[in-house]
Amino acid sequence: MSLGSARPRGEPPGSAGSAPKTRTVPLKVMVVDDSVTARTVHSRIVAGDDDMAVVAVAGTAEQAIRLLGEVRVDVILLDLDMPGIGGLDGLPRIIAAAHGARIMVVSSLTVDGAEQTLAALALGAADTLPKPLAGSFDEGYPETLRAKVRALGSASARRRMPGIAAPPPLKARPDSGKTPRVLAIGASTGGIHALGQFLRGMPRRVGLPVLVTQHLPASFMPVFASQLQNLSGWEALVAQDNIALLPGRILVAPGDAHITVWADGDIRRVRLDHAPAASGCIPSVDPMFSSLAEIYGADVLAIVLSGMGRDGAAGAARIVAAGGSVFAQDEASCAVWGMPRAVAEAGLACAILPPDQIAHRIAGTLRVAGLGGSPWK
Repeated sequence: MSLGSARPRGEPPGSAGSAPKTRTVPLKVMVVDDSVTARTVHSRIVAGDDDMAVVAVAGTAEQAIRLLGEVRVDVILLDLDMPGIGGLDGLPRIIAAAHGARIMVVSSLTVDGAEQTLAALALGAADTLPKPLAGSFDEGYPETLRAKVRALGSASARRRMPGIAAPPPLKARPDSGKTPRVLAIGASTGGIHALGQFLRGMPRRVGLPVLVTQHLPASFMPVFASQLQNLSGWEALVAQDNIALLPGRILVAPGDAHITVWADGDIRRVRLDHAPAASGCIPSVDPMFSSLAEIYGADVLAIVLSGMGRDGAAGAARIVAAGGSVFAQDEASCAVWGMPRAVAEAGLACAILPPDQIAHRIAGTLRVAGLGGSPWK
């Protein structure tokens, strides 16, 4: 995720702007930053498109919380480093007051503050964008910001539009009924919070290796792995070439390569793949899913969580063709229903549920098979 880049590393080209400009009611945006310059610049960027408008600005988290009692918004641009309680400590209260608005952290801390940024994403912020230094905004930054606002705001905006009928529920395919031997999870925007909800519902003892591909820059991955270990109680490592898949171990795709798997006799090991993926994502979920389908066949259980674009859909199709099972996060609980939507609409998902309910389903399956302990922490 480079400073002021036109496309964050890990998102496919055009994915952030996949929401079409067909809205008749502009997206309502709040800008929360203690810098007058940053508030002015971001307000002008948002005002550059007629499908979004800044309806409130705040210089502190406390002021933002007060304003959210008076105005409804769809997206909040939130700085973390502010006086008072600050953006990170104030985030739970902002979420509670936001009535479902999506929160994007726009802060200089997203450049080298992995711990603060990932903490914000784990608490429920949907996305991040590095805030360039004054005078260093490049040509791609305004469109990147507007595209992310547009994608994040679509779901919350639909809730306040009158006359928008809910689509008919998508049909799920039958579960494979197989006892899985590996669990694989793919996620992007909003996925860190969803992954936390999933892991909190899983048992402390799990008899499966777990692979995770989350779209994040490479510098964030060690902190992300540590975060997953603290949440789950399982060992969590950033994947390296030839590292073994072991029960109860989480292997996280590094930010500059895809995870694939190969068979070394009875041992399954990681092979990192640096080749471009069709989705444009680095790392990409598709190579991980496809490789697991080839090595494990019907014994793969995969989950696709919140994220923009379609990464994971092609790999999920390979898993289903091999006889495995795929779960997709439901729209209501997603920050962005892109990746799981692609899987669900293709008829590949055996269940379309919130992350905690997916965890309960899987934990029950593992307990029956003798591969999981109590779900209670």
